[in-house]
Amino acid sequence: MDERIRGGAACSLALRAAYCMRVQYRSAVKERTTPPALRASVSVRVLPPLRSELLLDQVRERVRYLHFSIRTEQAYVHWVRAFVRFHDMRHPAEMGADEVEAFLSWLAAERRIAVSTHRQALSAIVFLYQKVFGFDLPWLAGIGRPQAPRRLPVVLSHGEVAAVLEAIESVEHRLFAELLYGTGMRLMEGLRLRVKDVEFERSAIVVREGKGRKDRVVMLPAALVPALQAQLRKARQLWQQDRADGIAGVQLPDALERKYPRAPFAWGWFWVFPQACGRSIRAAATPTAVAAMAAPSAATMRSTRASSARSSARSSLRASTSRRCRTRCAIRLRRTCCRPATTSAPSRSCSATPTSARR
Repeated sequence: MDERIRGGAACSLALRAAYCMRVQYRSAVKERTTPPALRASVSVRVLPPLRSELLLDQVRERVRYLHFSIRTEQAYVHWVRAFVRFHDMRHPAEMGADEVEAFLSWLAAERRIAVSTHRQALSAIVFLYQKVFGFDLPWLAGIGRPQAPRRLPVVLSHGEVAAVLEAIESVEHRLFAELLYGTGMRLMEGLRLRVKDVEFERSAIVVREGKGRKDRVVMLPAALVPALQAQLRKARQLWQQDRADGIAGVQLPDALERKYPRAPFAWGWFWVFPQACGRSIRAAATPTAVAAMAAPSAATMRSTRASSARSSARSSLRASTSRRCRTRCAIRLRRTCCRPATTSAPSRSCSATPTSARR
């Protein structure tokens, strides 16, 4: 038995060495036959020039060209806008390492943001200088990235999960919460679930374009099959009503609608949890609707009606004030970001004193 094991191990090592030699030989032949100009173009990825003129539009254009998610686009635009406003609407091409360090220090010391938020702001600034401006600045690599501490996750017990699910009064929202809990899907993955991705025969659900634009298969609990079939019958009634009313259909990923013009009207592409609204196109349910799962009871509705009226009045006042402020800031940002940078050496580090954190 020992000799047989040793012989098998030697055979596996020999096969592994032969495979490595074959891979090295193929890479050497490919490098020898590839022209030097083509090798340089392959190793260095040159991004196309931007068509937008405004700074935030340039960030959006570059993010969409690289096929990042919509959440990444929103986060990067938010942090670039905050970086510009922190330095009194100066163009980022005129600033350097001192301004970036001052902004990150203000976020960590005064705003007391978390480590993950700090890393997100730094990633947005690095993306702005490297991908949007095309600057290869050495000080970007020297900026330290904070390390997040490892913490124990908070896990609910079986009784706590059952209590949370029992508190949800809406049948559709309760099914959605049970589906997320039973399959392990994320919030947006469940909201964007389509009919064709639910496979009752295999007891599986295909998750399309999850985190990192990756697909995966999750198991469908047998206890949720009857409720999910009832939800599909309810969604099919809404789909038939849309066909009778002439609604344009549902949204398809990327440019699939141009390739298959009739796909938005197909039942397989319809949402499992559609949003019942009078739009020209049927949309999926939103996280705002899911956030209101646990609706208040009739006994507490009267006591909260007056406070909700006062809070709505205060929120409308704040919205009108912030709208005027955003309009003024957008005008200033447009005037600032449309003008080109005055410096001819973008890689320099500006020695001016950073703006004080007065916000």
